Amino acid sequence: MRLLLDTHTFLWFILNDPRLSARATGLISDPNNEIEISPASYWEIAIKISIGKCSLGEPVADFFDREIAANQFRILPIEPRHVAPLAVMLFHHRDPFDRLIISQAMAEQIPVVSADTAFDGYSVTRLW
Repeated sequence: MRLLLDTHTFLWFILNDPRLSARATGLISDPNNEIEISPASYWEIAIKISIGKCSLGEPVADFFDREIAANQFRILPIEPRHVAPLAVMLFHHRDPFDRLIISQAMAEQIPVVSADTAFDGYSVTRLW
């Protein structure tokens, strides 16, 4: 099964954060699942680092390169068809990073692994 990770899910998995649910951990760890990461997550994490809300202890590019390769995650490039749903998407969720992740999941028709219940207001399957 293809799965798109929300930004916090990606970080919590990599950092072994106890807030990650057992179900989410199992889905991400299952070698039969294809785990995808949106470039929106790069952007969000870089901004959080720049404003002091996140620290990785190393350059963000090194962190992403190493962890994506080590975990055999795939990058889901942002394509024009991924942003089309944003033009008509209701504002149940106002965070631009999450809105793009939701839009990509809608366009690809794949579930998102996220603790964020605001995703439930959209035509996307949220797994947690």
